This record gives sequence, structure tokens and C-alpha cells, in this order.
Amino acid sequence: MLVGFLANQDSAARLYADWTNKTCEENGFQFSLREVDREELEERILAANKDETVDGIIVYYPIFNSRQDQYLQQLIDAGKDVEGLCHRYVFNMYQNIRFVDEQKLQKSILPCTPLAIVKVLEYLKVYNTILPYGNRLFGHSITIVNRSEVVGRPLAALLANDGACVYSVDVTGVQQFTRGEGIKKTRHDVVEKEGWALEDCVPLSDVVISGVPGQAFQFPTNLIKEGAVCINFSTEKNFGPEVKDRASIYVPAIGKVTIIVLLRNLLRIVQNRDSSLTSAEREAKHGD
Repeated sequence: MLVGFLANQDSAARLYADWTNKTCEENGFQFSLREVDREELEERILAANKDETVDGIIVYYPIFNSRQDQYLQQLIDAGKDVEGLCHRYVFNMYQNIRFVDEQKLQKSILPCTPLAIVKVLEYLKVYNTILPYGNRLFGHSITIVNRSEVVGRPLAALLANDGACVYSVDVTGVQQFTRGEGIKKTRHDVVEKEGWALEDCVPLSDVVISGVPGQAFQFPTNLIKEGAVCINFSTEKNFGPEVKDRASIYVPAIGKVTIIVLLRNLLRIVQNRDSSLTSAEREAKHGD
């Protein structure tokens, strides 16, 4: 069973919760949405950690819009963290460590929205399957307009760890994420691109991803290279309709893919848990 905690009045969080419920019903997953006061949320998370009937936990942020939200992320048991936001999974993601055990039987959990964008790029054949796993974005340049700790920065790390040259843009400037010349490094490095702006990196990019959470922002379409792939993950429409005249493929939203990835993570957590059991424990659990 997946448990979701909603402790705010945020319309986007409510929509995400509703989509989760609908997708779970359509695919045969049990989902329990628990609406709680934010001051009670800590105790409710700890109780769900101990509840053996709960397989996965998701919290619909923001709650406090402060560092306290990061504290709540760390409260969730790693064995139930379907969002991949606890320290163990975040460390693995940035270090390009793909498993949580030495035997490489249990895959690390990745954050839902960044992973959803990766899956969209895989579906669009941006990933080159001829290349070895882990290097399949080699040769691609990607601009991401958003460097939040929840989506933008993790996404830049994931794409760079897969071989891309990633330009991460926010109001403070541009950072370049790469695995170095010839992708010889095992994980990405980050370099400040002093004086750079959208005008410098977007024309170089064959993939452009935007997630600016404000109605005032409109992506400067004239900068987009003809034939580029463009993806919007903001709840706002960052790209105007004219993007279709320049982009070879335009993906206006990824919310539904994010929900599917959430359920994928839930299945991965259950598989990881089962693989960690001894043969006797597995037999006892399944009654064989």
C-alpha cells in the first residue's frame, strides 16, 4: 500500500494527489490519502514508518516552505521512500552510485520528476542505446532552466552522469555539469560559466527543458535550435505556442509520467525489500 500525506492547501499538490489516486485505482495499487495538519505530520510519518501494512510513503510538498521540509524528507524510512529524497538515495544519485548493496541486487531510488524526464527522453530515443549503459547521452548538450533541489539540480546530475553536457540555468547564472572530456570520470563535475546566460547555452542545446514556476516567465523561443526537443515540467506554460515551429518534438507536461514513475519506485522498493530477505524469511512471508 502507498500512503500519501497532504498537509497544505496547495492546488498543485492537491492535483498531484488526485492523479496519484486515479492512477493507483487504474493499475490495481492500494492508495491511502491522509489529510493532516502540518503540525501532526512528523508523528504521522513516524507511525507510517513502523506500519508493516505500508509499503511506500509520499508527502505532497510544500509543507512549511522552509528547511523544515528537508527535515521531513529525512524522516521517511529509506525502505519506504518512493520519492527518493532521503539522504541515502540523494547521495547515491549525485555520486552516480546505482545500487544500494554490494551484490548489486537492489537499485537505488531516484526522485520521481527527474526520473520521469529521463524516461521521456528514453522514449523519444534521445538516449543512444548503441552506447554502453550509463554513457547513452554522450554527444548531447542539454539546457535546463531550473536548479531547484527537488527537480532541476538532480535532473542536471542524472543527465550529466549519463554522459550529457548539461547547462543548468537559474537566476544566479549558468553552471555546466559534465563527466569531463570523453566522459572519463565516473561522476559529474560542476563548473560555473561566468557571464553566461540563456543566450549562450540554449543555441548549443539539442534538448531544452524548462520548469520555471511563474506565469511571468516565457522562454525566448528564438534562441532554440531548430529541431531541438523541448520539455516543460512546470505547472505553468513556460513555452509559447510558437515553440512548435522550432522544436522537432514538444512535450508540454510530464505529470502523468511522474505518477507512473512513482508507482515504478514503489515496486522497486518492494523488490529491494524482498531481495534482502533470506530464503527462510522469503518462504515464511509468502507461505511456501
